[in-house]
Amino acid sequence: MLLASAVVVWEWLNEHGRWRPYSPAVSHHIEAVVRAGPRAGGSVVLGQVDSRLAPYIIDLQSMNQFRQDTGTLRPVRRNYYDPSSAPGKGVVWEWENDNGSWTPYDMEVGITIQHAYEKQHPWIDLTSIGFSYIIDFNTMGQINRQTQRQRRVRRRLDLIYPMVTGTMPKAQSWPVSPGTTTSPPAPPCSCPQCVLVMSVKAAVVQGRTGPHQPPGTRKNMAPSGVGKLPPPPGPGAKPVDSTGTVRGPGKTASSQVIRRQVSTTPAGATVGSPTSPQGSNRKTGRVALATLNRSSLQRLAIAQSRVLIASGVPTVPVKNLNGSSPVNPALAGITGILMSAAGLPVCLTRPPKLVLHPPPVSKSEIKSIPGVSNTSRKTTKKQAKKGKTPEEVLKKYLQKVRHPPEEDCTICMERLTAPSGYKGPQPTVKPDLVGKLSRCGHIYHIYCLVAMYNNGNKDGSLQCPTCKTIYGVKTGTQPPGKMEYHLIPHSLPGHPDCKTIRIIYSIPPGIQGPEHPNPGKSFSARGFPRHCYLPDSEKGRKVLKLLLVAWDRRLIFAIGTSSTTGESDTVIWNEVHHKTEFGSNLTGHGYPDANYLDNVLAELAAQGISEDSATQEKD
Repeated sequence: MLLASAVVVWEWLNEHGRWRPYSPAVSHHIEAVVRAGPRAGGSVVLGQVDSRLAPYIIDLQSMNQFRQDTGTLRPVRRNYYDPSSAPGKGVVWEWENDNGSWTPYDMEVGITIQHAYEKQHPWIDLTSIGFSYIIDFNTMGQINRQTQRQRRVRRRLDLIYPMVTGTMPKAQSWPVSPGTTTSPPAPPCSCPQCVLVMSVKAAVVQGRTGPHQPPGTRKNMAPSGVGKLPPPPGPGAKPVDSTGTVRGPGKTASSQVIRRQVSTTPAGATVGSPTSPQGSNRKTGRVALATLNRSSLQRLAIAQSRVLIASGVPTVPVKNLNGSSPVNPALAGITGILMSAAGLPVCLTRPPKLVLHPPPVSKSEIKSIPGVSNTSRKTTKKQAKKGKTPEEVLKKYLQKVRHPPEEDCTICMERLTAPSGYKGPQPTVKPDLVGKLSRCGHIYHIYCLVAMYNNGNKDGSLQCPTCKTIYGVKTGTQPPGKMEYHLIPHSLPGHPDCKTIRIIYSIPPGIQGPEHPNPGKSFSARGFPRHCYLPDSEKGRKVLKLLLVAWDRRLIFAIGTSSTTGESDTVIWNEVHHKTEFGSNLTGHGYPDANYLDNVLAELAAQGISEDSATQEKD
């Protein structure tokens, strides 16, 4: 028998198709439930370990995360990584998002960054794993290769993820095998909620009309050539410490990902309905529920909710009762009862509908926008600027510093009193010259600023890498296309007193130019025409005018890798958020959103576009 060890990271699949890790504390909690076996009920209440995850429950039978307030189901998985990699050392890499909070990288990305960090590399290019970013360990920054936008990154220490070790047995079913001894379940409490749930279950069992045979289960097999790791420790396994971690032998040689992925269910999970030990009574409440039709389930669930509300038990709405989910719509009703059985308050409601587009509008109802000339704009290919070298461009924004201060250049991280540490293509200026940006006053090696300019869009503008102050007119690399805008006679949620500005972006596929990531290569343009919406209010029209400036400066879109599909060389949004959902806000890209207009004005200001820009640009 082979002895092996690995750290276990529980992950969930987001809407962009990326597996996102739960925190070490949450993974420990899930592992503890896995080890507890059937007595834990086969479900994990995430709010017990992290209050921010209060709406979420993981069902270990189906390997899905269920959100009570929306009814959303997302797959989860139990993934294995090398004990000497980042999760095995408690190292977490995070990037700073727009609101100043920190977001952890995907586990694969974090492990890759940590490996380069341990090798003392000055930087790492993440292109090889599908991300157009460079991580600079000197500045602890993330640089977008397309837009040159920088974000801060940080490395912090957290709990070590749980570890499993031992011989590799055959995959177990969930619940564990009949030979496993378990302690008897604790008696239910006598609170109104538990009394109600038990009475509902009893009524369901008594109302069963016939025997129910659960679907056959299949064993969860590991990929070919990869040993299977046991979920809970078996007899003779290493002792568990106070954090629930099973301690194994020393570290392995490699710090890369083991990638011991076991399908979409954990080792020891079954697919389909749960089974009972051989010879036991199969008339459990959960199995019997499957014999009821949808209307019966909903009646039971709604009756349960009414009693809960009447008894004063706080409730959380469960939606998606009759949505277009691939899961049977009655699952929300079933889950409502089962969640209450686990001690979780539930209230069943009707789901809101996703409304992406307004009602049909005739041509005669479409009007031009007062105060905004024309109804469309086009962009063409970028025209190269002639006759100005990088040194000539930067000369407009810099003042030479004869006696540099005793501090670091934040681009190369060398002292300003020493020559620049930049090792790339050699600019024509001397490496020891130092300059101060005229407006913000930050000081750098001129050599470093020239190199930064050469790696950017070379459009005659410069952005301070420290405070993001923009010198000149910043432009982007948006491919050719068309922007249409007009009024439609419908109101957006949250803006009942005004009509709606509809913007339609159209960009065809084409060939990348010299300013794009892969010149000469074709690019795709998915999802066009794209419809976006603004309220026809004073602030809404102000946003439209600034979006027109952004369009003319080619800052609305770029060519890069889609965060939704993972496709490279495709047209993507570029740092300015748009509302693409007309009559609802289920995706976060719709209305009502009281802060949206202020947020998008701030995003435009970060691109150097303000009210002054709108007055300077020609319509």
